[in-house]
Amino acid sequence: MHVFVTGGSGQTGPAVVAELVRAGHTVTGLARSDASAARLESLGATPHPGDLDDLDSLRRGAEAADGVLHMAQGGSYADPDDLIRRDCAAIDALGQALAGTGKPFVSTSGTLVMKADQVSTELDPADPDSVAYFRIPGEQTCLGFADRGVRASVVRLAPTVHGPRDHGFIPALIAGARRAGVSAYIGDGANRWPAVHRDDAAVLFRLALEKAGGVLHGVGETVTIKSVAEKIAQLLDIPTASLTLGEAAEHLGNPFLARFFSLDVPASSAHTQQLLGWTPNHPTLLEDLETGDYFTQEASDRAEAVWR
Repeated sequence: MHVFVTGGSGQTGPAVVAELVRAGHTVTGLARSDASAARLESLGATPHPGDLDDLDSLRRGAEAADGVLHMAQGGSYADPDDLIRRDCAAIDALGQALAGTGKPFVSTSGTLVMKADQVSTELDPADPDSVAYFRIPGEQTCLGFADRGVRASVVRLAPTVHGPRDHGFIPALIAGARRAGVSAYIGDGANRWPAVHRDDAAVLFRLALEKAGGVLHGVGETVTIKSVAEKIAQLLDIPTASLTLGEAAEHLGNPFLARFFSLDVPASSAHTQQLLGWTPNHPTLLEDLETGDYFTQEASDRAEAVWR
């Protein structure tokens, strides 16, 4: 299969591109810079110049492919309306290029679109009051192409997709612990978070392209924030502490992060695993903290650059 990929040079994208190439697929990746193009070429993919706002470029890439995998996201969390507009426009352009062909179209969302304080499944509706409500219109736009002759699916990734060079939520928690000399959680820390290893997520994206349609959950396990904070404390040899939401915002230097780390948002991937025969088998998040690159100076610098 010839696959057109957006976001192939991002954090999760390189693992996905490498997985597709290993499986014998040909990959063309959207590249908005020379650095992105070089990264894609190093993975065995062909760069396709353009960005998410260049809708003609997106259409050309999709029209020339046997399937599309959309992982890129443009815009800023500070302006969710713009983020929604840009994401939906890109998804619509890609989907229109595939309409009537029966080809696969896989888009990306997150399990944080689901209702908090319950174990959400792939069959549950997204919650318009969720912390990641801005991902829902993109989901709906992609899945709407199922009625237009496209094998459309959405992969909802866990909030923590861990692996080398992670610059997501967990490095921010580590950076805050380094600065304060204490590893913190909010309240009793029993709130649950889904996690998935990047290489397991890559396999899921490949299987979605090859086999699936509908909503899929990229969840390998569920951890408590307290267990993560305790592992960070152990590895930094510092104490743990329970903070209020306000204290956590100051501790992390980012109220947005504090809100996320206060959420109880467990999610199941049982349906996805049964449907696709997907079995997450790479290291868990706590194992990755033990053996990965999360505690290097480079990791701290990346987290500070992203979140401060």
